[in-house]
Amino acid sequence: VAAAPNTASARQAFERASQGTGFVVGQAMAARSLLVFFDPQCPHCATLWVASKPLRDRIRMTWMPVAFIGPSSAPQGALMLAAKDATSTMDLHETLLASGQGGLAVPGPADPDLLAKIKANTELWKSLDATSVPHLVYRVGEQGPYGTQSGGMPTAQLAQLLGL
Repeated sequence: VAAAPNTASARQAFERASQGTGFVVGQAMAARSLLVFFDPQCPHCATLWVASKPLRDRIRMTWMPVAFIGPSSAPQGALMLAAKDATSTMDLHETLLASGQGGLAVPGPADPDLLAKIKANTELWKSLDATSVPHLVYRVGEQGPYGTQSGGMPTAQLAQLLGL
């Protein structure tokens, strides 16, 4: 369910969500900015990942892993945060997840500092009254409007949400 755009609460949600830890895809200086809370085990998050690809030349997305679906969620999120090329790592993970292989294999114990960041992201996501993933908090221009949206969506719907 989308929040009313440009409300003070939507702007505050964006400012609070900006404190999370994630990896950036798309254009670093784009006016349209999305903060995406995702669980690495979420198939709807995978749908949004794929749907966002055609728009990445015009938007900035920060993908922030949270962990609540399963025991591999946090370790897989840590792999993505640690990756030198997070986009390629996420592409591989989503391909493995879509093919029923459960996503990336975790080679050993995850970095405790990265696990702490994912735990903090999860608490931040909960504090935004989010109950599902993907959960988007967005800004359409430098001054807004701002909004929130939960759930995956096709490319056309994402473009419409962002005024593209």
